[in-house]
Amino acid sequence: MAYQIITDSSCDISKELVEEKGLHVVPFYVSFDNENYYKENVEIEVREFYQRMIDNPDVFPKTSLPSVDDYIQAFTQYVKEGKDIICICITTKFSGSYNSASTAKDVLLEEYPDAKITVIDATVNTVLQGILVLEVCRMQENGLSYDEVVDNVERIKATGRIIFTVGNMDYLIHGGRVGKVMKVAVNALKIRPMIILKEGEIFPFGIARSRKKSIQKIIEKTREHFKEVNESPDDYEIVIGYGYDYDEAVGFREELIASLKEYSNKGDIDLFQIGAMIGVHTGPYPIGIGLIKKYDK
Repeated sequence: MAYQIITDSSCDISKELVEEKGLHVVPFYVSFDNENYYKENVEIEVREFYQRMIDNPDVFPKTSLPSVDDYIQAFTQYVKEGKDIICICITTKFSGSYNSASTAKDVLLEEYPDAKITVIDATVNTVLQGILVLEVCRMQENGLSYDEVVDNVERIKATGRIIFTVGNMDYLIHGGRVGKVMKVAVNALKIRPMIILKEGEIFPFGIARSRKKSIQKIIEKTREHFKEVNESPDDYEIVIGYGYDYDEAVGFREELIASLKEYSNKGDIDLFQIGAMIGVHTGPYPIGIGLIKKYDK
């Protein structure tokens, strides 16, 4: 039986790729005034979101998760078509999107008891969630069954990492992701934090004195990671995530590929623009990489 892949807009997959892969993306909402909320990539584009942040640096936007009804609407059309559903949601450490989807599933099963819906906590987010979802698409394209896909997602999601830096700490602190003590230290010393996300949580792994040095540290940490796990980047999907500054991301890609070529055959890396769900915490200038092991490697 055919199955439909659904995810939330934390995945940061471009509209073009969503259409190409036949995905269904349930949007988060973003607000700049706590009153008017806009559906991400439906009522407000990511580029406009970042432009508003830059134009209004004293305004801290907020996001709101998809509602139970949003998921009911998304699921119902495929249930009526007789399709099974695999829904992959942002880590529960960052949002309740998974809970909304799970409740929607329970509601639908009362009316459609034969429906087959699996809701998965990705334990990842942003561009890493995106490449996890794209791996699921690749499994589907390669003919894997519904149960095989679910099993493989559970197996590979723990291999995911995001290694990144931000323009400043203000948004992370405002969002409650780091303590105020760190803000004082960072602002006083004019240092930039280095951050790694694994298993749904963020951890600091160092500091840098400039943007250029912070980007170099991402490249160095990437090399260290593959040395630690004793595996090749060739067996991983790797993407670059960026916020407002596309040109910076292009330059970073050139440096990263040059480094990877020293110990792998990686010749190209895609660029994903980080969306509103994570952008409200990072500010307009996040940059980093997401990596996850290919399901068949």
